Amino acid sequence: MTLGIDLSRIHPGFPDPVRDSQTVFRAIMDAVARPGLAVALNKAPEAPAPLARATGAIALTLLDFETPVWLDAGVLAGEAPAWLRFHCGCPLTSETQEAAFAFITRPEGGPPLSAFNAGDAKYPDRSTTVVIQLPHLEGGRPVCLKGPGIKGERTIAPQGLPGDFWEQVADNNSAFQFGVDVILASGDLLMGLPRSLHIQTEGA
Repeated sequence: MTLGIDLSRIHPGFPDPVRDSQTVFRAIMDAVARPGLAVALNKAPEAPAPLARATGAIALTLLDFETPVWLDAGVLAGEAPAWLRFHCGCPLTSETQEAAFAFITRPEGGPPLSAFNAGDAKYPDRSTTVVIQLPHLEGGRPVCLKGPGIKGERTIAPQGLPGDFWEQVADNNSAFQFGVDVILASGDLLMGLPRSLHIQTEGA
């Protein structure tokens, strides 16, 4: 036992933490720079349920002892909290406004984007990054994205989001430069939805 953690139950992290985290970081930056494009994470290890490979790789890459993390009930109920504390050293918080990162595996019934820290005039960069895990990044309600990193427009249709999610995103992004940034994860894929996007839902 170390710090109350049973090491025999801890899933491995990256085989090569430095190089693998660098590879994943570049993939995350690519996804944020090109919103709406699905980016594959080739260095995503198996993560404890309910975390998908991409979700776990994002956590291993971006979390450390200085990043308070909010987890939804689905993550808290499993072995993921101990895995995150062991590999990342990140403190967990139950307060959405205190979180630098939030991980949501049950989007339906989860907190709205407005519950998280949108930053302020002095520190707009201290807003929460919200990672939402989905069953698929296609097959859902189509939406049109416009903004930096997109030539013209891009249509995406992630599956498994709450019915009012895109309205939440539009409200969040209307206050740019404030607002949360969103990363969608599914399997070993991720998709960036930065606060700079403009959202148009089908039929709007």
